[in-house]
Amino acid sequence: MQSSTPVIIVGAGTAGMSAAVELAQAGIYSIVLDEAPKIGGAVFRGPYREAIELPHLDSKLRKKISNIRQQYHDHQTFIELRLNTRVLGPAGQHSLLIRHKEDVSELSYEQLIIATGCHERSVPFDGWQMPGVMLLGGVQLQLKSGLVRPGQRMAVVGTGPLLPLVACQLHKAGVNVLGVYEAGKLSDFAKEGRALLNRPVLALEGMGMLSYLTANSIPMHYGQGIVSVSGDENINKAHFAKYTDDWYPIDGTGTSLELDCLAVGYGFVSRNQLSQLFQLEHDICPTSGLKPQVNVWQQSSQDNIYIAGDSVGILGGEGAMVEGRLAALSIAQNRKILTPEIVNKHAGTYFTLLHKVKRFRAGFDRIGRRREGLLSLLKPNTIVCRCENVPRSAIDDVIGQGVKDITSLKMRTRVGMGDCQGKTCNSYCQDRLGYELKSTDIGHIKPRFPLDPIPFSALFDGVQ
Repeated sequence: MQSSTPVIIVGAGTAGMSAAVELAQAGIYSIVLDEAPKIGGAVFRGPYREAIELPHLDSKLRKKISNIRQQYHDHQTFIELRLNTRVLGPAGQHSLLIRHKEDVSELSYEQLIIATGCHERSVPFDGWQMPGVMLLGGVQLQLKSGLVRPGQRMAVVGTGPLLPLVACQLHKAGVNVLGVYEAGKLSDFAKEGRALLNRPVLALEGMGMLSYLTANSIPMHYGQGIVSVSGDENINKAHFAKYTDDWYPIDGTGTSLELDCLAVGYGFVSRNQLSQLFQLEHDICPTSGLKPQVNVWQQSSQDNIYIAGDSVGILGGEGAMVEGRLAALSIAQNRKILTPEIVNKHAGTYFTLLHKVKRFRAGFDRIGRRREGLLSLLKPNTIVCRCENVPRSAIDDVIGQGVKDITSLKMRTRVGMGDCQGKTCNSYCQDRLGYELKSTDIGHIKPRFPLDPIPFSALFDGVQ
């Protein structure tokens, strides 16, 4: 199928831009849509103002930020960027409804690559809604976008490789980092040594971060985690404890720190709202949440729609790059621009790297697997759904009354009905209901169309 129609790519992060570059190298035009004002996604977007330097970020990250911009610059003849543009959802067959500022329009496509990334998983606990409690992504965004210190005295808590990274970045930015609390035990990391050696350079970088923390007297506490935070109008104290194997706080092991900000990170959830609106086939992943089904070429259950990057499973930057390029190669072959022989030759290296990345990531996934003890951190009056102000006690009541699926839970309590469409509260609700029913077959919170509000001015003028 020879075609000159541009491939539409949703997302200008690592996966989206890698796909656009691979397409450009095959002589295929693309249109890349992103809601942000700069390319790179949340990880590699960098500061919004070019004059800002980022001495607190390591040289490798700064180089990656520069590389993704240089790749676009080298291939921009074939890549049309449409930044500050939101995708509202499908608009009929082979068309997207998009919004740029106050203008709403339709954009047709023959092939579509969805590379919308992920969002952070929220784990509620007593006091988590207080000012000063931040997710790791929000902390990184402040540090990367303009050297904004989230606080003066901070601790980092949760699980996963981002914890020591963010702690190092905070310290280099001038923050007094009081400690890092990793829920996984040190023995868990030792058991996953073989998996982590699939990416030896990344493993060594991690060891370097731990050495930096030790050299700067920042304690790393394994097998410990958050219990609660307290304060008046803002957080001023965080309470920690050792965890059991199921991550229940152990009585009598509590410690407290006086601080003004707490960075919390319990992993990420694939951002799948757009793929759901397309009614693609999805699977339930215990780590990434609901994720689209794809073949080895990132092709979804609709053969002209591809999914790449963290929106189809959390693998990080390397995995996103490979998946974006594989999707592009498949499109180039389907358009008869590249022969199967050339595509397979290029793809061989990508498949090998992707296999290693998946095995590496699986090690961290096993260490950071969410345990039932996290569900015990809420008091009855702890707010679960911030948009609709739903406390844990309301969820307790309807579960006690026999609710058997997430849709019924939503209808009875209004969780997931707010502006964020369940991005914040869905993980807790899924985990809680699944734990109580001892089943994963409980459904999921479905997104609404449009994914973002349409301004009244667009409704008045009509869709262009």
